[in-house]
Amino acid sequence: MNTILWVDDEIDLLQPYIIYLSGKGYEVRIATNGRDALDIVENSVPDIVFLDENMPGLTGLETLQEIKRQHPEVPIVMITKSEEEHIMEQAIGEKIADYLIKPVNPSQILLCLKKHVHQQTIVNEHTQENYRQEWSDISYMIDTAATFEEWAAVERTLSKWDIDLEQSSMQGMIDDQRIQANTAFSKWIAKNYEKWFSCTERPVMSHDVMKHSVFPLLDNGEKVLLCVIDNFRYDQWKTIQPLLGEFYTIREEEQYMSILPTATQYARNAIFSGLLPLQIQQMYPQYWVEEGDEESKNQYEKELVQTMLDRYRRRESFSYWKVNESDFCERVISQLKSVQTPLNIVVLNFIDMLSHSRTESKMMRELANDEAAYRSLTLSWFRHSPTYNLLKRAAELGYTLVLTTDHGTTRVKNAVQIIADKNTNTNIRYKVGKALNCNVKSVFMLDRPEKTGLPCPNVSSSYAFCTGNDFFAYPNQFNYYAQYFRNTFQHGGISLEEMIIPLVTLVPKSR
Repeated sequence: MNTILWVDDEIDLLQPYIIYLSGKGYEVRIATNGRDALDIVENSVPDIVFLDENMPGLTGLETLQEIKRQHPEVPIVMITKSEEEHIMEQAIGEKIADYLIKPVNPSQILLCLKKHVHQQTIVNEHTQENYRQEWSDISYMIDTAATFEEWAAVERTLSKWDIDLEQSSMQGMIDDQRIQANTAFSKWIAKNYEKWFSCTERPVMSHDVMKHSVFPLLDNGEKVLLCVIDNFRYDQWKTIQPLLGEFYTIREEEQYMSILPTATQYARNAIFSGLLPLQIQQMYPQYWVEEGDEESKNQYEKELVQTMLDRYRRRESFSYWKVNESDFCERVISQLKSVQTPLNIVVLNFIDMLSHSRTESKMMRELANDEAAYRSLTLSWFRHSPTYNLLKRAAELGYTLVLTTDHGTTRVKNAVQIIADKNTNTNIRYKVGKALNCNVKSVFMLDRPEKTGLPCPNVSSSYAFCTGNDFFAYPNQFNYYAQYFRNTFQHGGISLEEMIIPLVTLVPKSR
């Protein structure tokens, strides 16, 4: 039974309300002054407090302050005869839940209770009922999806329900639908991926991002900030979107398809060069780092941007920053005002660092033990990191923001065995090498990598990609690695979360 504390020096006049609420199943405790109210709260915390503003002795505002000091989580509804603005502002400043002007009617009180005591339950029940009604429609979307646009709609829909149903009893149902979707999506990729590289009818892919979303803005004379957040899923974008909404409006929200492998070495280099990996290797071998090389695979991003501008005969100057730590992000913020270049690029690696640290750290695994927690950590990072200040400052300075990523990530669960030689790469979602041997039907093989713009370390090299939530492990110590990597967030393979990713153009509200 939910309990109400009603504090009013004219409590006798409120008996009809108390009887009405008791009939609705609430336990109503009463107090005629602030001191008695504080004693009641000290002994038993109510679910909500209705508090008269004008009482002798300890005033309503003073009582409010003391209750909030002891129990900041308790919603307090201020009830007053006064409509003076300064009283309302003071009460709001003390974080009241609601404000009612006397005389109040029972329906107002009941509405307050639904809003501040039962809201989450009502929302959860309504959301779950909506999902039950839409479940068959989502299954139909998955079964009939045959174009990139239809698969992008599937990812948007699943992400919406992932967020709306997180921590609910129906989470298992949406998880099952995502497995169903990724199984069908992987088959669609296997059927269509190679043909996209020999025809014009294909999705926007990694190497198209700049000419698709950035060059038109530059042609329009806009000052652009391209922000690439490594390892950034669509559901993570929807999580931080409300914060960006404080100072940006969305001009266009799209999704595009990451190339395979969905790994930074391939996908981000493709973004910044406007080329496929094989083309980079052939045209600019000094800027391509092979899988087996020890050096960083993304150390030539700035140089690749310049090659693209040169090829397209674009004369724009540009600035480029790669942010790996907060102090450097603060320096970028301070430099934004003085930068005169029309194109400005910032790469943010925090989400990627979070993903890797979650794999390696037991504590981080506990903090991000599922997708909901992963989204929560992303939101917390964004709200409290200099990244938020960076994008806010960019809005104040009039930058058009293009926010995107090179690839997403997926939580892997099922280890599949693969046999390969010692020169094969270490990524557990894809393998490239000679004589790859795996007997799993769900693995997608590219035996002619050059057909999809991928370099071959050796003449007989092929690529193997895990699909859905699978990951590769070698026969040697198979069980150990299966346990070690299970439920970690990985990238490189084929899934909706990795391949269908956000590409959003935002303009400052102040413009």
